[in-house]
Amino acid sequence: MKTDALTDPEPLRIEQALSWAKLKLATSESDTIALDAEILLGFVLGKNRTYLYTWPEKRLSPTEKIHFFQLLEQRVIGKPIAYLIGERAFFGLDFYVTEATLIPRPDTEILIETVLEKMAVKNDQAWSFCDLGTGSGAIACTLKHQQPNCLATAIDLSEDAIMVAQRNAKRHRLDITFKQGDWLAPVADQTFDLLISNPPYIESQDPHLDQGDVRFEPKTALISGTDGLNDIRKLISQAQNHLKTKGWLMIEHGYQQGNTVQKLFQQAGFYHIETRQDYGQRPRITIGQK
Repeated sequence: MKTDALTDPEPLRIEQALSWAKLKLATSESDTIALDAEILLGFVLGKNRTYLYTWPEKRLSPTEKIHFFQLLEQRVIGKPIAYLIGERAFFGLDFYVTEATLIPRPDTEILIETVLEKMAVKNDQAWSFCDLGTGSGAIACTLKHQQPNCLATAIDLSEDAIMVAQRNAKRHRLDITFKQGDWLAPVADQTFDLLISNPPYIESQDPHLDQGDVRFEPKTALISGTDGLNDIRKLISQAQNHLKTKGWLMIEHGYQQGNTVQKLFQQAGFYHIETRQDYGQRPRITIGQK
């Protein structure tokens, strides 16, 4: 197949577009070349992946062809698929994402599962929670979707992130109170049954910041001081004043930070402290009770 398909005046069929895309993406760092090509072409055409193989002879319009090739160029330099198509699935729901927000990741589903486990103990209770550093709103929206009776609040410092989170709540018809500000400052006079956060926890000199998807994600949502714990320290120190009696604080952190985070919980006076592992069997979230 010609490698100058963009300038070829002949209409491009779906099967040709996929073949050319795989050649193009072979120069990228992606280890899911075929899947990337299918997702991007399906997005451009407004069709699912099954359609691509059911109608391989269908031709792309000139506009579709140009759009597809533009997305491929961005994917070749490593831009995440989620940013290219503007959404990512999380815990069975689709969420809008932009470069103002982190991309929801499977490991954060452990945080969701842990919260739902605690809520199930008193399923008749109207639990209140605050999602701190909500980003796309994936955590807050998922919990509200799973537990419609809970009272949901979500906070982020970024106005752009709040706008994305509000859009996601509207998309799934969820009643969530959104506030803009620095961690717990916007709810200075409120207490909750649960405080939940996936805060920045990467060290400022971590070499992984120059690799993979995180190169394109907002640094303010990733980096937290030289040891990655600045924001976690702040959250833990403030949490006691914003939790109801027997309320829970639940924080996601780096896999190497579990022991340190447990000590911070202990120093802040929490009980029933526990660190749970992610799907890769690495320490990922730590919880503690007031």
